[in-house]
Amino acid sequence: MPLPTDDRGRELRLLRPPRRIVSLVPSDTYTLLRLGAADRIVGRTRYCVEPSAEVAAIPEVGGTKDPDIDAILELRPDLVVMNEEENTRKDADRLRREGIAVLATFPQTVAQGVAQIGRLGRVLGELSASARERVRGAYHALRDAEAALPSTAPVPTFVPIWRDPLMTANGETFLHDLLRLAGAANVFADRVRKYPLAADLGRCEPVERRSQGRDTRYPRITEEELVLRAPELVLLPDEPYEFGAVDVAYFSSLDLPAARAKRVLLVSGKPLLWHGLMSMERLTEVRAHVREA
Repeated sequence: MPLPTDDRGRELRLLRPPRRIVSLVPSDTYTLLRLGAADRIVGRTRYCVEPSAEVAAIPEVGGTKDPDIDAILELRPDLVVMNEEENTRKDADRLRREGIAVLATFPQTVAQGVAQIGRLGRVLGELSASARERVRGAYHALRDAEAALPSTAPVPTFVPIWRDPLMTANGETFLHDLLRLAGAANVFADRVRKYPLAADLGRCEPVERRSQGRDTRYPRITEEELVLRAPELVLLPDEPYEFGAVDVAYFSSLDLPAARAKRVLLVSGKPLLWHGLMSMERLTEVRAHVREA
């Protein structure tokens, strides 16, 4: 059975729909389970935590960056689902050398995340009526979200992804596009990560050759930069870094429109960062945060 082309243009082939799947991507694990593949997933990472009742019965094979490849091979999977941002090329290459089919994706927009839902549905083969409806629902939700974008100016918004050092995402990321669909404007859309660290923090000139081949989508920023960008809304997710009450107090103490309006909010990171069915099912949750601003 020909597999859909992945986000890097690679084509894979399976003789039949996979019966033994290992998913090393929490968001894809969620989508697969919501599409009815609980009886096919034989391994997942420790970060694959939703839907909680279903993942509890699936064996763990390590983390996203440190999976136990030997344990995965012992599970004899027909397919391993990976993500080029969350997993490593080294692990993908070893699995391929061992003859395992690997589907590696890299959604950088919500539309690409929705396409991943359809891709996984095609990989699974025949779906139940409820699963087919979930796939259709995701495409409809994307269409409706695009159509519902407000005619008013989007809300300038800041979403950090790490605290020390303070990091965020620029305009080439899934998070950025999700914010756009929710009616927000990422205040660091144009900010690229610079190398070395001192350059990223404005202490020296960047060395361009140091940036070649590296991911520049997640810049480290300073408090001064944040104040200058003047976000009217600050969303503090609980992953990948778990922001808490101490962080609310810190950002609320800065000279920001969001702080003055008491619009520094703790939120779930899953609707912001988990491409696929999670983000589409909970897009209204993010939109509600933005519209209250």
